[in-house]
Amino acid sequence: MIEKQNNKRWIIIYSIVAVILIALHYLLNLDIFDPWKEYLPVAQKLILSLFLITIIFLTSKIAGKIVSSQSHSEGDMYNLLRIIRFLAIAFSLIVAASFLFQNLYAAAVSFGLISLVLGFALQAPIASFIAWIYLVFRRLYLVGDRIQIKEFKGDVIEISYLDTLVLECSGEYLGNDRRSGRIIRFPNSLILKEQITNYTGPQVPFIWNETPIQIAYTSDLKFVENCLLEAAQMDFNDQYPKFAAQKRKQWDPAVYFRINKYAWMEAVVSYAVEPKDTTGRRNRILKYALPKLNSAPDKVQFPEGTRR
Repeated sequence: MIEKQNNKRWIIIYSIVAVILIALHYLLNLDIFDPWKEYLPVAQKLILSLFLITIIFLTSKIAGKIVSSQSHSEGDMYNLLRIIRFLAIAFSLIVAASFLFQNLYAAAVSFGLISLVLGFALQAPIASFIAWIYLVFRRLYLVGDRIQIKEFKGDVIEISYLDTLVLECSGEYLGNDRRSGRIIRFPNSLILKEQITNYTGPQVPFIWNETPIQIAYTSDLKFVENCLLEAAQMDFNDQYPKFAAQKRKQWDPAVYFRINKYAWMEAVVSYAVEPKDTTGRRNRILKYALPKLNSAPDKVQFPEGTRR
C-alpha cells in the first residue's frame, strides 16, 4: 500500500516537472531571451536532457505502479521493481552522458574507457552486481525466503544490487530456528562461490522436521504412535487448513522408533512444517501429545533412574 501511494505521488511530481521543463524549452525561443542568444542552445539542450530524464523516471514509476497492482509474489515484485529502477538509472545516465559529450558516440567511447579503468579498481562490486543479475534470472532466492549460505542462515529481507540482507535465525545464541534479531549482510558475489540452501519454495511449501520422545521399552508402542500421529495431524489441520483440504498423503506425519545413545528408546514423530514455523509446530505437538501420554501410565512409561 505504501509503495503504491509513493508511486502515485511521484507520478504527479514527475508529470508536473515534465510539463514545466517542456514549457521552459519553448519559452527560451521568445525574443526577450535574445540578449543571451549564445547561451540558449546549451540551455535548451540541458532542459531537454532534464525533460527526457524526467520522462524516464515517470515511465519507471508508472511501470512500478502496474507491477505493484498485479498479483505477484513478494519476491517477484521486489525483483521487478529493482530491475525497473536499474533501467531508469541506466537510461538517465546515457541521456546525461549524451549532454556532457554532445553525442552518443563520444559518450559510448567515454563509458568504455571509464569501464575499463573501473573494471580493475572495482572487481568485487562488479562481481556482486553480476551476481545480482544472476539472482534475478535464476531465482536462487527471493525476498521472504529462508536460506542458508556458509554459516549464514535467516530470512531474506532485501536484495540490493551489491549485497543481500538476511534477518538471522538460530545463530550462536539460540538453539532453535527462531529469529535472533540480528541482521546479516553479505555480498552477492558469495553466491557464485558457495552452496545455497533455500528452505522456502513456491512448489513445495514444507520441509520435514522430527521430534523425539524418550520412552521405556515396556511402553505400548502402538498407543504412543497413535498419540503422536493424532497430535501432528490435528496441528497440521489447524495451522494449514488450505493444504489440509488437499489431503495429500505426501504431507502425512509418520512415527518410527529407534535406540538412542543412552540405550533408551525414542519415539520419533516426523512431520511437514513451514520453515518459519519449526519451533512453534514442535511445541504445539508436544503440548497436545504429552498430556495424553502421561494420562496413560499403564501404557506409556518414561525412562526413570536405571529403568529403561
